[in-house]
Amino acid sequence: MTTAVLASRGLLDATPTVLAMRVLPVDPELECDLSVPASQLTAASDTAIELGETAVRPAWAGVSPPRTGWEPSGRIASEVLAARAQWGMAAVADALPSDPGEEIVRSARLRVWAEPDEALGAQLRAVAFGAVAMGFVLGEEQARVFSAPGWTRVSLSRGHILVRVPMRSGMTAVRATGS
Repeated sequence: MTTAVLASRGLLDATPTVLAMRVLPVDPELECDLSVPASQLTAASDTAIELGETAVRPAWAGVSPPRTGWEPSGRIASEVLAARAQWGMAAVADALPSDPGEEIVRSARLRVWAEPDEALGAQLRAVAFGAVAMGFVLGEEQARVFSAPGWTRVSLSRGHILVRVPMRSGMTAVRATGS
């Protein structure tokens, strides 16, 4: 199961894509590749969920992280993830006026969660938020950080946070040529 912690809303939106992924056991005969709103997931039993009636097509669902080529690049303590997530939640709450509209909430969240944080080894704060919000941070653990071209993955025993920052396009810096 994958969900977007942060995701762009269109072609010109520079919001980084931050996905939370949890691997679950499923029926090996199940053939399913669809996105449904989380509000449509219901528990059928202690070990099963029922999918919603309708599928959606969020833009982030078309973004696929690489399956191979991941190189270890560091570790982050789970207590640091928890502390930075709590700090970020408080920062978002403090930035909001009473009765804000959707765009003001989105803007405040983006200002907090899309920023690199030195306590997280320069990872975006959304990594900490996603790990805590999805229940990946429970107890003491060292999250392993991996890198692949254009991507970062922070892996905990309960799930993964994947980050893709939009690539720059257009003109690049001019470089010297000749002797």
